[in-house]
Amino acid sequence: MAAIDLSSPARSSPAPLSPRRGSLHLLLRRPRRPTLRCSLDAAPKQAQAQGPPAAVAAEEAPTARKECYGVFCTTYDLRADEKTKSWKSLVNVAVSGAAGMISNHLLFKLASGEVFGPDQPIALKLLGSERSIQALEGVAMELEDSLYPLLREVSIGIDPYVVFEDAEWALLIGAKPRGPGMERSALLDINGQIFAEQGKALNSVASRNVKVIVVGNPCNTNALICLKNAPNIPAKNFHALTRLDENRAKCQLALKAGVFYDKVSNMTIWGNHSTTQVPDFLNAKINGRPVKEVIKDTKWLEDEFTKTVQKRGGVLIQKWGRSSAASTAVSIVDAIRSLVNPTPEGDWFSTGVYTTGNPYGIAEDIVFSMPCRSKGDGDYELVKDVAMDDFLWERIKKSEAELLAEKRCVAHLTGEGNAFCDLPGDTMLPGEM
Repeated sequence: MAAIDLSSPARSSPAPLSPRRGSLHLLLRRPRRPTLRCSLDAAPKQAQAQGPPAAVAAEEAPTARKECYGVFCTTYDLRADEKTKSWKSLVNVAVSGAAGMISNHLLFKLASGEVFGPDQPIALKLLGSERSIQALEGVAMELEDSLYPLLREVSIGIDPYVVFEDAEWALLIGAKPRGPGMERSALLDINGQIFAEQGKALNSVASRNVKVIVVGNPCNTNALICLKNAPNIPAKNFHALTRLDENRAKCQLALKAGVFYDKVSNMTIWGNHSTTQVPDFLNAKINGRPVKEVIKDTKWLEDEFTKTVQKRGGVLIQKWGRSSAASTAVSIVDAIRSLVNPTPEGDWFSTGVYTTGNPYGIAEDIVFSMPCRSKGDGDYELVKDVAMDDFLWERIKKSEAELLAEKRCVAHLTGEGNAFCDLPGDTMLPGEM
């Protein structure tokens, strides 16, 4: 039977791996208030020692839309066997925008073991909004019905201060899309407020070494806002997702060269996740050879290839009538796996990271996509042995100028004074229309 946990919501160490399959919680309140949740690990007598009986607690707890009920309190008792005894410690993964289309593809990949490995049990902490809470319940029901052995716990809620508690990975997907007639400066402000609050929540309750991947656009500047509001978490731990742009660039080079895309390596996306992004064909390789030795059409590389990658998301929307949710989810998986697995010798990957201390001469104190390598420990290092020519550098500086302008536009959200918007042109995000 599930026990009622009436303990204080202060931060605590992650629970040890339970032999049971896991539990589903509904978390709707801030941590500074008492919480009522279902726990599979606490015995009934422990719950009684920590607080009053469940009926009294329910009366005293702040009113919530729903309490722990139905599938969210159901236990599947899969007792530990030789397989589960060899599993790693539970990893806590928080996902915002968890009821959206991207998450609908991503969550099942996370739960299956495809991302962190077949011996890595996982707890999913799903953040939504008042409007999406019923959809979140549906997501949790589907996850439960899928019977993933590695999925030990699913929690859903609308308060980041609750959902992000002890998170070791935070995948921040939820953001407001740009509507018709909306200025980019307005989008920066609206979404910036969301990521400022989520940064504060991570700073307050997440693991001190949480890895954060920002997907919601404009993702570079949202990542900057988030890290500025989380001073207790290393700035190096924040990423803006540019892996989908890298994947698109690899695909286009493979098509032009007549090879399969796994033959394309050392692909870098420099800069902002916008149409100023710079797909780097100077350092990329095909079958281990420089791209410019394989594809001798320089005009195509400088013009058509670059524009195709920059505008691929918008073209997809025109063709299909919706944004690239599935391929975005795949790119999030790729981004995580690049951090938890050693980078193949001589290769690298792209991710938007904090520029302070970078070896390229790019302006400091912004989040900029650059080439990285990892030892597989969740950390990374910037690649130093890259070539640079005038064509590449000129375009890098253009993307840098855009990000510096975006930074000035959100100064009120990063603690740097009054905002001043002087965006150098209304560049579109790859998926905007």
